[in-house]
Amino acid sequence: MSEAHAPFVAVLMGGRSAEREVSLHTGEQVAAALRQTAHRVTEIDTGEPDFIAKLGELAPDVAFICLHGRFGEDGTVQGLLELLEIPYVGSGVLASALAMDKVMSKHVFAAAGIPSPAYVALDAGRPYDVDDITGRLGPRTVVKPANEGSAIGVTIAHSPDELPAAIEEAFRHDDSVLVEAFVAGVEVTVGVLGNDELTALPTLEIVPEHEFYDYDSKYVPGMSAHIIPARVDEHTRQECTRLSIEAHRALKCRGMSRTDTIVAEDGRVYVLEVNTIPGMTSTSLLPDAARAAGIEFPELCAMLVRLALE
Repeated sequence: MSEAHAPFVAVLMGGRSAEREVSLHTGEQVAAALRQTAHRVTEIDTGEPDFIAKLGELAPDVAFICLHGRFGEDGTVQGLLELLEIPYVGSGVLASALAMDKVMSKHVFAAAGIPSPAYVALDAGRPYDVDDITGRLGPRTVVKPANEGSAIGVTIAHSPDELPAAIEEAFRHDDSVLVEAFVAGVEVTVGVLGNDELTALPTLEIVPEHEFYDYDSKYVPGMSAHIIPARVDEHTRQECTRLSIEAHRALKCRGMSRTDTIVAEDGRVYVLEVNTIPGMTSTSLLPDAARAAGIEFPELCAMLVRLALE
């Protein structure tokens, strides 16, 4: 592809969420990869007050959204780009908002018959009963802010005594909190690429150094191992893939998604969450899975731009 015919891409990065630093790193790597494939690229920090005016002036052919968390992964920037009539990489407003909100995702999964761990949703200012929650979910639970990514504010409560502090920590990050039954097992993530025709990437098993796949495990080199294909039997790999495609379709994702699943000790597979803007750093999961499928990082970025322009 010659530079004269390559799309002009605005890489949107930074932003105002708790994941700003990760987003800046992602944006830098995506911009560099697109330049390798002869794209014309400009980087825009959406944390700057004039970024909307800058976008309007530049009038790019496509926006590559490298924003994680609020004001990027939640449908807000997608809505802005719709108003500006700029095509963009990834899912639309509704899919982005649904996938970002872990409680709303649970409703969609239930309606679509997609298995997911049992849960209780809590709202700020409303009382809750620890005995009732643990009676429904078991003594060991996972507590998450409903609308954060990168495991920010996530705690494993090993006993009912630890639950109030875990809930309080999650409420520091969001007004809506998800308390989920803890499922012991193998963490398997599956990337999905495409719009109408979908391609699943190889299964990837996550082995974190810490108790779960927390912030350091995601972004600090050496803090987690990625094993491709996942060390589960072929039937289970196929089930992880099937459920990831079903979750992608249920939320109406486009372009790409990465679905996190857990394979329980009894062999059952549960969907944990869907990421509509997976990380694109050197330690990220989707680029690793794509590489295992023979798709190098620059080619992956170029492919996502093509899908945005379909």
